[in-house]
Amino acid sequence: MKIRTLLVLLGASAALAACTTSQRPIPVAATPVPTGVEGSWADPNGIISTFQAGTFTTRTTDSNQLLASGTYVNTSPSLVEINMTSLVRKTQSKVNCALVTQSQLNCTSDAGSQFTLTRRM
Repeated sequence: MKIRTLLVLLGASAALAACTTSQRPIPVAATPVPTGVEGSWADPNGIISTFQAGTFTTRTTDSNQLLASGTYVNTSPSLVEINMTSLVRKTQSKVNCALVTQSQLNCTSDAGSQFTLTRRM
């Protein structure tokens, strides 16, 4: 009877050992790569431009003062047209921007001035 009990215990131990799982690290999701122009962008002077759901704003970094606002439309996956009003100059203008990379936006105003925006993470 002792041998029978021992065999039952060994069989149960083997069955339980087969049920254990190894401890694997839980994978951490990578930060998604932004697409399009949605989000915050900075010019070389530190002015922050924000694109959010068709609305465009530009603010100072020191006092968060609104400098310009308007709307934007994606004319293609890599081209954006901004219609904005400068609150400083009290003028309206159109700016066309090309998404060169996911972190660089090259823009040209209707007056011909060019500038580059860099995505803020």
